[in-house]
Amino acid sequence: MVSEIERPIDIVLADRNPLILSAMSEIFERDPRFSLVATSATAEGFLGMVLRVPVDVGVIDWNLPALGGPKLIEVLREQEHAPRLVIYGDDTSDLPRLAMTAGAAGFVARSGEVEGLLNTCADVAAGKMVFPFVDVRELQADPIQTLSRKERVMLEALSKGLTNRELSRELGISINTVKFHLSNLYDKLSVKNRAQAITFFYSSRLPGQSE
Repeated sequence: MVSEIERPIDIVLADRNPLILSAMSEIFERDPRFSLVATSATAEGFLGMVLRVPVDVGVIDWNLPALGGPKLIEVLREQEHAPRLVIYGDDTSDLPRLAMTAGAAGFVARSGEVEGLLNTCADVAAGKMVFPFVDVRELQADPIQTLSRKERVMLEALSKGLTNRELSRELGISINTVKFHLSNLYDKLSVKNRAQAITFFYSSRLPGQSE
């Protein structure tokens, strides 16, 4: 009987390039550490698979059509049993930082060795974060990146000057839930009240913010 420690790592691969997808599939199928569950050429296909069948790790293309890597990561962050994600992308100076900021667990450059991809996925499955050198001071300087999707929606609604009761109605949640999210929001932004949070909102370049 195979013990839990020896259980192969369930993995799903997604890449827009069919040649890369085929090559990755062959590589992972040859490695006994992994069990290749499925592959996809789109973010929607990947999302549908991992929501139906829980897996340990997903390897995705940063520019995966049509959602793209960042949006796919954001959607999966809200799922309870989402796989840990490794970005397999072009070796540009800023992409590892963007992947880390978005919430990926690892990054591997396409130009790197095959063994590096395999080992990174194994490390990520074990709970590690695996990235090339990234100056984390840049991440810490932008608290917006620590907010969940729900907290970003809350911050934008808060900027309209809504009361807790109005926030409750607009977001379809209880007043107690509003208070819970606001408390987390204040902690992450290092502010003490809604006025300071609103000031922070308008002084930050929040993605999707209207003028």
